[in-house]
Amino acid sequence: MQSVPSWLPPGFRISAVIPALNEEHAIGQVIAEIPAWVAETIVCDNGSTDRTAEIAAAAGARVIRAGRRGYGSACQAGIQAADRPDVIVFLDGDFSDYPAQMDRLVRPIAVGRADMVIGSRIAGRRQRGALTLQQRFGGALACLLMQVIWGVAYTDLGPFRAISAAALGRLHMDDPDFGWTIQMQIRAAQAGLRCVETPVDYRCRIGQSKISGTIRGVAAAGWKILFTIWHERWNESRHLWK
Repeated sequence: MQSVPSWLPPGFRISAVIPALNEEHAIGQVIAEIPAWVAETIVCDNGSTDRTAEIAAAAGARVIRAGRRGYGSACQAGIQAADRPDVIVFLDGDFSDYPAQMDRLVRPIAVGRADMVIGSRIAGRRQRGALTLQQRFGGALACLLMQVIWGVAYTDLGPFRAISAAALGRLHMDDPDFGWTIQMQIRAAQAGLRCVETPVDYRCRIGQSKISGTIRGVAAAGWKILFTIWHERWNESRHLWK
């Protein structure tokens, strides 16, 4: 049994949100590695046709169904289901993240140094083949564009991230799919949130990725990331012109 960290304030609630689609071979291992001091683990089943939901529930997670297919929609469903959290941590259900490193994300928020923390796979240790060339190139391009347009220095669009519930409420997140992570980082910059990155390790996922595992998925994700950057900048410009 893991003890509660000394830096965690009394009564401070952390909700872990895991979007999952057909991750029956991985989801149990993900849940097993989540620190005991996390108040609740919510698995957002995004239309799985395997035993993901059953295995997640048996492992101790609360399973909810996302009404609409899409990564962002699953994250949004998890946010709505969370029970009075102070911080929400997002992580993938494919066992590519290291849930035991969650303290690296939560601690800066809990002690008042940050509003949002991105787990950077680029700054951390990566298992060979865990990030494809397309993922590294696309992430670097997106981070460069965000730096040029909004003046923020990110190295990654890593899905393993934490944000205070109060800060998240200011972002009015609405992307239903691949643009979720970059929309969060852009809107955090627009809102003036205190955002930091911390190194996290990354390993090859269990099973095939729904995005990077296919040419169609890579193309769709890349297009959506670029579209999200354009869309957020356009909306910001319209607001400034009024």
